[in-house]
Amino acid sequence: MAITNTIFWKTPIILLFLATLCAAEDKGELWCVAKNNAEDAALQSALDWACGAGGANCASIQPGGQCYDSSDIVRTASYAFNDYFLQHGMSTDTCNFSNCAELTSLNPSFGNCKIPSSSNVSKGSFTGGAGTGSSSGDSSNGNSVMGRLQLAIFIFPLFFIIPMIDP
Repeated sequence: MAITNTIFWKTPIILLFLATLCAAEDKGELWCVAKNNAEDAALQSALDWACGAGGANCASIQPGGQCYDSSDIVRTASYAFNDYFLQHGMSTDTCNFSNCAELTSLNPSFGNCKIPSSSNVSKGSFTGGAGTGSSSGDSSNGNSVMGRLQLAIFIFPLFFIIPMIDP
């Protein structure tokens, strides 16, 4: 029996494949956030537009709201920009705000302020609560890992079946 027909050469490849598949980060979540280097006046103008004519739901960044932080215009604008982004098609065009915003895969949530990501939107509506104490984004990581594990269980036998097929 040749070495190529034994399981010994396949084992490291299979383990590497499974480890990579199960440990891969979920790249599906995006947030539209204010740029840290944007001028405060430009951010305030963009924030005023987003919460006014833009139609973003800014209730959580009003005094008394869970995301209210009068000392941090970047956090406040990020919440409004992200809400607008989620409601208007989640594209680079809906995350510009006169070049004061950018897309990120880093969760901008802070304290009790949970900012929903692009994965919290389904057919134009939120699947998780904005500004609530619970973060439905946390559970999406579990579902993503489970999906990768199911895929690995499906693909794993192929490493043994494909070499058995005679051309």
